[in-house]
Amino acid sequence: MKPTQKLHDLGQSLWLDNITRDLLNNGTLQRYIDDLSVTGLTSNPTIFDNAIKNSAMYDEDISRSASAARLGEDAFFPLALADLTRAAELFQPTFARTDGVDGWVSLEVSPLLAHDTNSTLAAALDLHKRAGKPNLFIKIPGTAEGLAAIEAAIFAGVPVNVTLLFSREQYIAAAEAYLRGVERRIAAGLNPAVASVASLFVSRWDVAVGGKVPAELTNRLGIAVAQRAYKAYLELLASPRFQRVANGGGRAQRLLWASTGTKDPKASDDLYIKALAAPFTVNTMPEGTLTAFGDHGTVGAALASDGGDCETVLASFAKTGIDIATLAARLQDEGASSFVKSWHDLMARIESKQLSIRKAS
Repeated sequence: MKPTQKLHDLGQSLWLDNITRDLLNNGTLQRYIDDLSVTGLTSNPTIFDNAIKNSAMYDEDISRSASAARLGEDAFFPLALADLTRAAELFQPTFARTDGVDGWVSLEVSPLLAHDTNSTLAAALDLHKRAGKPNLFIKIPGTAEGLAAIEAAIFAGVPVNVTLLFSREQYIAAAEAYLRGVERRIAAGLNPAVASVASLFVSRWDVAVGGKVPAELTNRLGIAVAQRAYKAYLELLASPRFQRVANGGGRAQRLLWASTGTKDPKASDDLYIKALAAPFTVNTMPEGTLTAFGDHGTVGAALASDGGDCETVLASFAKTGIDIATLAARLQDEGASSFVKSWHDLMARIESKQLSIRKAS
């Protein structure tokens, strides 16, 4: 049995953190579904920037957008929706079989809106309507301003992938925003079964402290933070508040591990996959990590429900001068800024291709 199947059988969903038109057209995504137990997919501006940069398959659509004088987001979102709706169709059997628990794809609102609640909500509503697929998440960052948009989007019935979470506290804030949206639907007599995932970024912690801590703590911070968040996740699922929501027909917002590709070339390529095996969670993996794990990964014991040794490990980092709360806030801010840069790069790439096409015509 392949490692990916073993991980799936343990109860964790394996999602691909990538999408390109090539993956769709050449059957690779379908093969990942069939052979590597992939049951969902995530995207972000960087992924689409690389897809458009490295393939001519988008040129025809870009040519049409150039002819129609579409710029920036008006040119990009039709491209993204074309790919993601096709991917959503591939995952539709999983979505149907799991009654909407699994089989999702994700599209991000413009990261320029990360600190604008009203505009984020408006964009989420618009994109979800345009997609027309029940298994498409709208990604909204878990920034302070994003939390209000998450609550409002859930209340409006829009499934949300909360992105850019880095700590237990940020996760809890996002989970509570989700619950408020569901509780409002129950109070209003609406169907409360609106799905969501909360995406906790892992590897960026270890990149941030790389070379600044003793060797014995290398590549241990991201996992410890994830263990702490997992404990909080299970506590929330066991809480009277969530049980009341579940009794009213609400669903659990699943915890998702993001940024799980190993950044340290000296570390195992399945470091975060092996360490974060846990039932009723999602691990969204870069393509290289997915294929490497499918080839030679190992599945060990599931995460401890009590957080394991996370508090001991985090205390060791504190002794070295690492302030977890401060670093979490910095990582979220840097993540938002990084997505903004990728967004600008993506818009510039589309407009550059449009210009080249106009010149050639």
